[in-house]
Parts: sequence; C-alpha cells; structure tokens
Amino acid sequence: MKLKHLAACITAATLLTACGGDSSSDSETSIINLPNVQKVLNTNADIALAIYSDAVDTALSLKTALATFRANPTEANLEAAKKAWLVAREPYGQSEVYRFRNSPIDSTDYSSENGPEGDINAWPLGEALIDYVKTNDTDFGTDQIGVTANSAGIKGNGAIDAAHAAANQADNIIGNTNVTINADLLANTATADDEHDVIAGYHAIEFMLWGQDLNEDNNTTDGTDRGTAVKSYVFNHGGQRPLSDFVPGFDGTTTDYNANTLSHRRHQFMAVAVDKLIADLEAVRDGWKAGATYRTAFTTVTSEAQAKQKLAEILTGMGTLSEGELAGERMQIAFSANSQEDEHSCFSDNTHRDVWLNAEGVANSYYGAYAGYDSTLDGTDNVTTRAITNGYGIDDYLRDAGKAELATRVETALTTTTTHYTAIDASARNGQPFDVLIMAANQTANNPVYKTITALNTQSALIAEIATTLGISGSIVDPDASACDTKDPLASCDE
Repeated sequence: MKLKHLAACITAATLLTACGGDSSSDSETSIINLPNVQKVLNTNADIALAIYSDAVDTALSLKTALATFRANPTEANLEAAKKAWLVAREPYGQSEVYRFRNSPIDSTDYSSENGPEGDINAWPLGEALIDYVKTNDTDFGTDQIGVTANSAGIKGNGAIDAAHAAANQADNIIGNTNVTINADLLANTATADDEHDVIAGYHAIEFMLWGQDLNEDNNTTDGTDRGTAVKSYVFNHGGQRPLSDFVPGFDGTTTDYNANTLSHRRHQFMAVAVDKLIADLEAVRDGWKAGATYRTAFTTVTSEAQAKQKLAEILTGMGTLSEGELAGERMQIAFSANSQEDEHSCFSDNTHRDVWLNAEGVANSYYGAYAGYDSTLDGTDNVTTRAITNGYGIDDYLRDAGKAELATRVETALTTTTTHYTAIDASARNGQPFDVLIMAANQTANNPVYKTITALNTQSALIAEIATTLGISGSIVDPDASACDTKDPLASCDE
C-alpha cells in the first residue's frame, strides 16, 4: 500500500524535530562516534545497492519468462512465469526497509515524496480496472474490488462497484479495445483518493498470472471457506486464471496476429508492466551507486548533527516498517477484518513471503548483513553473488559504544519475530496460507499472525529505544503510518 507523508518525520535539517509521539529531551547523552557512524552508513548503502541490483536482475528474468510464455502459451510456461514472479519478490521484499526515509524508492530529490514506490509495489490492486472479475457480497464485494475513481479511462474515470464489474466484464483495460496499453496508461496508477485504482507494478502482473483466488470449483469464496481454495504449494496455490485466457500467444511472426484479441492484450499488458517495473527498479538502484547524488548525500557525515540525522533515517525505516506498515497495514488490517483483499499478495497466496522478507529486511539493517535471495523457493537463500557478510551494523555500533545490553535485548526481539514469521511461512507451505490464517475461526492469540504482529510491536519499541540512547530526538516510528493499534492484533483499524 502506498502510504503518504511517511517521511515527514525526518527533516532535511541536521536536528530532528518531533512528528508526533514522545521526544527525548535535549539533555539526553549522545553517543556519537563519527568513524563508526560512517561505517554504518556505508554498509547500509552497500546492502541497498545489492538488494536493488538483485531486484532488477530477477525482474529481467521475469520479463524473459513472460516473453517465452507469450511466444508459447503452455501450462509449463505459465508455471515458469509464475515462478519467475515469486522469485522476483524475494530480493524486493527485503528492500522495503529503505522506505519512509526519502531514499530513492520514495523520493527523487531527497526531500519530496515523488518516488516510484507507488508504481512498483502499491496495493490493494484495482483488478476490476484491469480485467474481468467474479463478485459476491463478502470476499469480492465493492469494498474489496471496487474503486472510487480512476485515471485509466474506464467508465469515464468514474467509480466501479461490484455490480458494475459483474455486469460489464469487458469494461476494463483488457476488454475495452479502444484503450491503448502502454507505459503512459500504466502511469495512471493509485491516482484516486483511496489509492485502490492500482494498475501497475508487481501486483498487476501477479493478478494477470494468477487471477482471483477462488474455490476449487472456480466459484468465489465467502470469508469462511478459503480452505477449499487451497491447492498445493508452490505454483498451484492462489488464483485460478485459466490458460485459455492467454491462448493464442504471439511469437512475433504470425501473419494473422490481431492485437485486439483479449489474450494478446493480456500478454501486452504484462509486457508493458514488466518493462515499466524494470525501469522503475533501475532508477532506484542507480540512486544507490557510488557517486550517485543520493548515495553521496546519505553517506556524507561531517558533524554529530549529520550523524544523528542519518542514523535516524535508518532507524525510521526499520521502526516504521516494523510497526506501522508490516504489523499494521500489511497484517493487522487483514487479520482483524478477515479481509482477503487486504493481504499483500492475495492472488498468488504469497503473503507469507512478504511478511518474512519485510521482517528480514529490518534485521539486515540492524546486523549490517544481506544473505542474498531464494531462487528455488524452498525458504533458503541460495543466490549469494551480492551477499554482504562482513558489514558494520547497528549491532556493532551499539556494542562499540558500550551498549551491549541494549543490543542483546534488540536481538532477542528480532529472534522472537523470526520465530513467529517462520511459523506463518511453515503454515502456508503446509496448506494454510495467510488468507486461511486470518479467517474468523482462526483469529486467536495462538495464531502466528497474531504473535508476529505483537512481536513487531515490541521490536519497534526497542528500535525507538536505540534512537533515544543515541540522543536522537523525535519519533522514528511514524505515528501516521497506520491507524492500527498493534498491541492488540484483533482490534479493528480505523482507516
């Protein structure tokens, strides 16, 4: 989900001011060692470059898989494209800790929030704007699949509710052959006030490959029977878009090619979407390269005030992702409301990996390490070409500053979080994906989703304590990041 104004808690000045929440007093003792801060910043930037470089590489592999599928639309090539999408998510999920701090994912000028994140990873998707959907009054009603407005030219840029989508299954980007599918079209993403009109990025491609997550009989679920939608992990879980939606394909030579055939339009949509995704990821990656304007600004530290500012940026990404975005927006909203549409990867049933990878990204920043990513989808990182194992992290900084006791408490909290998100992952691999775990019948304090939310809340409080210990003023857990009270995972989130 694209969250606005999250970086407002970090000012461009060298002294931080409070942006909600409690502030530490000016009398707090500062423990700032400029050479060690420099090592933290260099490692943090190196990890970012490695992760975003891996994200670009896996997106390029996704493009290749989609092109192969387009040329020869077989079940095997559809499964290969799905696998390529799942693999592409593995490095990207670890990058989300670089948000909420005006880094290149959220900002192109180190001040305003005009970066490409909303085009890359925004959700929930406006699937009814893109292609046909099935509807009902529960899992696929207006509040789940509807949009309040759009800028894609569908229904006069107006609202689309479930009734309209059901009655007008060709009134969408794929079905309306008067709509030209190109990069300019997909740039009209998340333009409505509620930002539910998302048509670009990872999740647009996900919807095209998987379709809606329906029951095994190809009917809609109703919020109580998602267990009957579970197939087998890895490729046959999630949505049930039929291969026939993509046949015939186009190998570039067929003489009777008709660009307005719906199958061709679906292939074209994915081709445009993946090209835009790659371009956006490349722009973010390049901001972290040596000599780039952003990286130079981020890694330049000549005063204690600058050092505090840069450490605050890292800690804000860690704290806000932990508590506001991951625990709140990505988990509690769906968990407390039993809302399948509000799970992060609802078409592929890959939300368990989103949770794991986001949390892992926080740990990466703390430990100054990056293990690489998982290309086999077995839960073990095996692509280690850009792995960083000898970096200097916040854990090192705290211990060198004589704060080993705090470091130990943070590491205990991170380990607890790992235990619980690993249980979510194991559940999905054993036939209970995230959308089953959040069903009303499963909403208990023993649920690993519940436990992960509370663990992330505890973890974020300790990240805030790091800031206080370092004499950093202001809140590094943005109070406006989420309306959820993550101390109580069953409490509804008033958006």
